[in-house]
Amino acid sequence: MPQKATFYHAGCAVCVAAEQQVAQALDPQRYEVEIVHLGADKARIAEADAAGVASVPALVIDGVPYHINFGASLADVRGAA
Repeated sequence: MPQKATFYHAGCAVCVAAEQQVAQALDPQRYEVEIVHLGADKARIAEADAAGVASVPALVIDGVPYHINFGASLADVRGAA
């Protein structure tokens, strides 16, 4: 059974590039990837924060956040909400 991986982003160019390069590169046999666009789904900002996401784009696997490049801080995303 694949592990869950959640990719959080805000839709900026850095986030979209990371989604294309990183999230889509994960082996689907090992990871079930959920893409969460925090700009479109603002209700999930608190979830990302609770998962330890400090900036987007970020990938959370097994409860561990991995920050990829830097598109925007979660505080900036929250402020735009």
